Amino acid sequence: MITNNPPHPGEILNELYIKENGLTISKTAANIGISRQSLSELVNGKNGITAQTALRLAKAFNTSARYWMNLQAAYDLKKAEQIVNVDEIPELV
Repeated sequence: MITNNPPHPGEILNELYIKENGLTISKTAANIGISRQSLSELVNGKNGITAQTALRLAKAFNTSARYWMNLQAAYDLKKAEQIVNVDEIPELV
């Protein structure tokens, strides 16, 4: 069982990329081609990173799309582990 609690990728985006580079939500959104509202919802944990957004963030912040998708997948998996009880599911193979 995984014990760490990964942060929402929007939190990482906001703290390590937007704030660290002296950017604003509005400026970042305009530069990566998404609405300010969409980026605000992302950094506030109300929505996740899509593949399209991952590509945009990768280009803007000189990272990889896989990096952003992995952050989202780790967050989603942890949330699912907190909801889904697999104890009563039998092993089939």
